[in-house]
Amino acid sequence: MFELNDLRQTRFFQDVFEEGKKEGKQEVFEECKLEVIPQLLAFGLSIEQIAQGLGLDEQVVRQAAQPKS
Repeated sequence: MFELNDLRQTRFFQDVFEEGKKEGKQEVFEECKLEVIPQLLAFGLSIEQIAQGLGLDEQVVRQAAQPKS
């Protein structure tokens, strides 16, 4: 099963993390966290696991998981 640590090992996560650190753009990093939430849910991770792994409040994760209309 895909775990949060697996996400942290991906090139995408590492690139985004480094970009955010280098450019001092924490908001870019935070936006990327929100964008990846639907994919993590699709992998079977729970709201609680995602919130804990990404360092987000569970309510933020729930809102990001809502379909955009």
